[in-house]
Amino acid sequence: VDCLGTWVTALIDRLDGWERPVAHWRAEFDAQVEAVLNELAVRETDVIAVTNEVGWSVVPEHVSGRLFRDVLGTVNQQWAALSDEVHLVVAGRVITL
Repeated sequence: VDCLGTWVTALIDRLDGWERPVAHWRAEFDAQVEAVLNELAVRETDVIAVTNEVGWSVVPEHVSGRLFRDVLGTVNQQWAALSDEVHLVVAGRVITL
């Protein structure tokens, strides 16, 4: 899966989340994420996902940037919790978390 950030962006787009208050679409977003995670939990084959690290930079100036950072951060945490292995690549170095 390349990349979770692109998938999260597309899902927010489909829910018109950039223009509506989070409270109006977050339950549907969470349900769709949960459905994917549930499918992964029972999958017999390996799945490799790539994602962006969004918590180490400055706080985005725009509301949409902060929204994306927060939502993707939560999805990353959920995906990692389900994973057998999680690796962070920094400056070409692979760090096993």
